[in-house]
Amino acid sequence: MAHINKTIRSVNLDGEMICVDIFERPDETYGFDEFRRDPEDGRGWYSIGHHGSRVFPDAESATEEAKAQIHWLRGKLS
Repeated sequence: MAHINKTIRSVNLDGEMICVDIFERPDETYGFDEFRRDPEDGRGWYSIGHHGSRVFPDAESATEEAKAQIHWLRGKLS
């Protein structure tokens, strides 16, 4: 059976073509990543931050590190 991460918060940059997801893994650890989508490309969202393998014990820690790494997110979650 395939296990997928559960997105617990998604924050879009203005224009809704870039977002950051905070997620929970099946093993109850947390992470985040930054994604982009292009309207002319029907494949959907793809990672541009490459932070998804980082592991945090809780959503708050993942969110704080996401704000430290992704400059535009600070203004959205101040």
